[in-house]
Amino acid sequence: MSELTHLNARGEAHMVDVSPKEETVREAVATARVKMLPETLALVKKQQLKKGDVLSAARLAGIMAAKRTPELIPLCHNLLLDQVSVDFEFLGDDSIFITARVICTGRTGVEMEAMTAATVSSLTIYDMCKAVDRGIIIQDVCLESKSGGKSGAFVRGEGK
Repeated sequence: MSELTHLNARGEAHMVDVSPKEETVREAVATARVKMLPETLALVKKQQLKKGDVLSAARLAGIMAAKRTPELIPLCHNLLLDQVSVDFEFLGDDSIFITARVICTGRTGVEMEAMTAATVSSLTIYDMCKAVDRGIIIQDVCLESKSGGKSGAFVRGEGK
């Protein structure tokens, strides 16, 4: 197991110095699932909720959130993101599966940006649907993969 990089020798939180690292293309993919009543998902699909187009709003919210990650997560670096995408897939009659992908050329990874995008997209879906379904469940937010940098690639289900 690796050491915790955000702690200094005295155990105090600090921002990691990434200046010695080489710039590489970094990519991360995170996912989340939003489970709701089948009737609610039907309204989302038909764009019949009073607040408007749920998935367009959720996509924009996720993209905006990825760009603001350093303001939300202490010690995250400001990164110039090259690309952020948020896509949706309907699972069965009661769930929306969110996939957030973030790419940048930089000295540190974009895992937190991808996870922030997936999470805020799911929160936006909840917010837009809560008037008709307060029992919505946000679940399984996780990093699916990351590439670039010295630590190499990670793919969920393939080793550490």
